[in-house]
Amino acid sequence: MHFLSPVLERYIVENSEPEPSLLTELTRETHLKVVQPRMITGHFQGRVLSMLSKIISPKYILEIGTYTGYSAICLAEGLQTDGELHTIEVNEELHDMQRKYFDKSGFGEQIKQHTGDALDIVPALEHQFDLVFIDAQKVQYDVYYEAAIRKTKTGGVILSDNVLWSGKVVEPLVPSDKATATLVAYNQKLKEDSRVETVLLPIRDGLTMCRVL
Repeated sequence: MHFLSPVLERYIVENSEPEPSLLTELTRETHLKVVQPRMITGHFQGRVLSMLSKIISPKYILEIGTYTGYSAICLAEGLQTDGELHTIEVNEELHDMQRKYFDKSGFGEQIKQHTGDALDIVPALEHQFDLVFIDAQKVQYDVYYEAAIRKTKTGGVILSDNVLWSGKVVEPLVPSDKATATLVAYNQKLKEDSRVETVLLPIRDGLTMCRVL
């Protein structure tokens, strides 16, 4: 499902901040070398993540789901000078590609890579986070969120990606479609969760922003 016409999407991009050349390069390499390149964050949403991070000015960021590193670099643009971004990816084959672009971005020393299951890694992290970005296995969103909120400061922000799931969240549910069922329940949970205040933004494939109370 396309939420906006291609003409409007192009207009929005053309009237937003330009994509940094490094991220254009990363997008190109992702499409050439990595399976499911449509998973990459992309220009417009990347600039949204960058802007939100700059507004929040976080000292510590947690990202669940690195993929090839595009969103991590965008989020790192708002880090405090002594801040850190901890990003977790289950696919170890992407590690070297991520690191190449992290180092080229100028944020290499601030971006800490973790490889493995986020549910094992997040509880062991020592920091309380100002900003969290969840963009990993959709059927695990609820448990990622619960792990993350325990590590998020009061006033911190938790972002969840792909919460509209190509519009499937408002279509008749297919019993075998566990990802859509999970996201429908997840969206309802965030709306009703008294620990946060929530707004679902129609950005790309849906981006929920929760502020921890």
